[in-house]
Amino acid sequence: MNGVELRGVTKAYAGLTVMKDINLEIEDGAFLVLLGPSGCGKSTILNMIAGLEPVTGGSIHIAGRDVTELEPDERDIAMVFQSYALYPTMSVRKNIGFGLKIRGMPKADIEKRVDEIGELLQITPLLDRKPSQLSGGQQQRVAIGRALVREPSVFLFDEPLSNLDAKLRADMRVELKRLHERLGRTIVYVTHDQIEAMTLATKVVVLDKGSIQQADTPENVYRRPANKFVASFVGAPTMNFIDGKLIQDGDGIAFDGGSGQLPLASLPTRAHDLIGQPVTLGARPEHLMFDDLGANARVLLAEPTGPDQYVRLAVAGSEVTARTGPEQHFSSGTDARIMIDGARVSLFDPESGRAVL
Repeated sequence: MNGVELRGVTKAYAGLTVMKDINLEIEDGAFLVLLGPSGCGKSTILNMIAGLEPVTGGSIHIAGRDVTELEPDERDIAMVFQSYALYPTMSVRKNIGFGLKIRGMPKADIEKRVDEIGELLQITPLLDRKPSQLSGGQQQRVAIGRALVREPSVFLFDEPLSNLDAKLRADMRVELKRLHERLGRTIVYVTHDQIEAMTLATKVVVLDKGSIQQADTPENVYRRPANKFVASFVGAPTMNFIDGKLIQDGDGIAFDGGSGQLPLASLPTRAHDLIGQPVTLGARPEHLMFDDLGANARVLLAEPTGPDQYVRLAVAGSEVTARTGPEQHFSSGTDARIMIDGARVSLFDPESGRAVL
C-alpha cells in the first residue's frame, strides 16, 4: 500500500508495555486523526511513525517500505509540532526553504518552491517578515509551509492548533481541510479535540490506555460507537447512559430503568433478541424527544447556548441531558415528557461495555 501501515506494533518503557499489538492501515491520501485522552498513546504512535520513538516490536511501513529501522530523515515524512519551532532570526522565506537548502537544492529551485507554497497558503506578503512580526495563526501557516515544501509522502501533525484561540482554531481547521482536498496527501493528525477530529478526518482512531478502541469514519464513531468508552468520549455533552433491560410493551419495546419505563420509538427489529437481558442504553442528547406520549420527567436545569438548549432531566431513576431548540422554555422543578428515538440508540453489555446494538 502507498499509505502507512503498523503491523503488530508494541511499545515498552523500562520493561512496562504501554502499547501492544497495534495494527493500523492508513490509506494513501487519507486524513487520519488519532483521538483520545491525555496519556492514551496517540503521540507515541505518531512519534513511532516519525522515527522519533523506536518500536519495541512489530513493524512500520510507509509507501510500501519497511521503515522500522530507518532514521526520521529517511522515512519521507514531514512533521508539524504543537510549537511552531521557527528560526527567529530568519525570514519566513528562509524558514520555509531551510530544509531544502540543507538538502543541497539549487537556490533558484528553492525560491520557486517557496513562492509556490506562499501562494498555496496565502502568505506571500509575509515571506520577507520575521516570525516575531506574525500572529499565531500566521506562524502556524509558516510551520505548515515548511513541511509542505519538501513534498513528503506523509504529513504528521502533533496537536498543531492547540496554541491558537478558538476563532483561529476554527479558521485553521477550514484551511487544513481545504489543503488536504487540494493536495490529496496522507495526513496523520493527533488531537484530543473531538471537534477537530470530526471535522477534519476521513477516518478516526479512538485510543484509550494504549489500545485502539475503534477505527472508523467520523460518522460511524459518533453514531455507532464500538463500546461505552468511545460513546462517552466522543460527543459533547456526552452520551446518556441508563442501566436496565428491554421489555415487551404491547406490540413494541420499552426500556425498564428499574425506577420507571421509557418508550422507545422505532427500535430495530433485531433488538427483540435482547428482551429481558441486562443492557446499558446509550442515547445522544439529540435523540431524546419531548413528546406528550413520552415518560414523565422532572426538569432539573436548562442551559441555553444560543442555537441549542441543553435540558437536564430526572427520568426512570436516572439523570439525562436532552438537546433541543431555543424556542421552548423550561423551568427547573417543572414536569416534561420525553421519548427516546430507538432507531438511533446504542445498547451496551453492562460488564464488558461492548456495543451489542
